[in-house]
Amino acid sequence: MSSVPFHYVDVRTFCYATEDEKRVEQALRTFLPEEYEVERATSEGHYGDRIVVLSARVENADDVRHVLSQVAAMDDIDAVKAELDDRVDDNCSFFLTFDKQAAFGGDVRRGDGITMRAKVEAYPAKREKAVENARALLDEL
Repeated sequence: MSSVPFHYVDVRTFCYATEDEKRVEQALRTFLPEEYEVERATSEGHYGDRIVVLSARVENADDVRHVLSQVAAMDDIDAVKAELDDRVDDNCSFFLTFDKQAAFGGDVRRGDGITMRAKVEAYPAKREKAVENARALLDEL
């Protein structure tokens, strides 16, 4: 993978009052380079329960490659390629969600709990060009 056609990758998850924050952070770190900084924002749920939003933005090309190598480890990467038209929006952002429980165990699987948003490089900045670039990268992985 010589060049990375992504400006940045954001990964984010929520830690609810019933969850252990260290375990949720460990699940998020499955996608991040070692010792990468995770930001925390505390919020309140509808019933007054505490919710911690854990997130990280990866911008360095080597770090983006690390995140993408984790995505490439999925068993159903071919299904993701087939869905690219639905996963890239008009702002050239590529979205994918992962199973938080599986990520805690070090396994990368599609599901709910961890959201990834990657800004795809596209010149001109058109959705079709972004889909083409994302497809080329996923084929290379």
